[in-house]
Amino acid sequence: MTLESKIPEGEMHEKWTNYRSKTKLVSPANKRNLEIIVVGTGLAGASAAASLGELGYNVKVFCFQDSPRRAHSIAAQGGINAAKNYQNDGDSIHRLFYDTVKGGDYRSREANVHRLAEVSVNIIDQAVAQGVPFAREYGGLLANRSFGGVQVSRTFYAKGQTGQQLLLGAYSALKKEVKKGQVKEYPRHEMLEVVRIDGKARGIIARNLITGELERHSAHAVVLA
Repeated sequence: MTLESKIPEGEMHEKWTNYRSKTKLVSPANKRNLEIIVVGTGLAGASAAASLGELGYNVKVFCFQDSPRRAHSIAAQGGINAAKNYQNDGDSIHRLFYDTVKGGDYRSREANVHRLAEVSVNIIDQAVAQGVPFAREYGGLLANRSFGGVQVSRTFYAKGQTGQQLLLGAYSALKKEVKKGQVKEYPRHEMLEVVRIDGKARGIIARNLITGELERHSAHAVVLA
């Protein structure tokens, strides 16, 4: 089987920018008619489900734990990187991109890493808005430090509990959408298979870990997070 990464064409630093400018938008009136399945409730899954729910989509989110708060993202400690250049030490999107690719032993998809570096600033702002208690300096600005062998200070942290605090922030945003009815949670469910129709993911087969029953869930799109 050939894996298709679906990375947009063009120069690396313009791939996702061009894609965003040319992709078709979904009318707000149609979003409530679309269902999206998100598998996983770690930092990626909980954030994706909360954001999609806030945009107006109907979301089903699955996890095999009894609560999204038990996702393994809670184990992250060191911090989260962003090219905010608070220390005015020459940090930039390109520098964060290069350090991330190098730190991954050059095995990452470069276009995706570049996009990660581009949105890193917004990710920190989103986490702060969700109430993540990042460490701060005496004047009130977010504190950051050099981490992982890089030569600039770009790591934002919450003592030794960065993963836990980020996950609690994403969890609170997810629960807000659950209360609004935009997101429906399926804890203690294990995904067994992705349902594909004409080469597109249109749902999943999941096992209820409490009853053992196999369940079929359909959707217009599936996010594996």
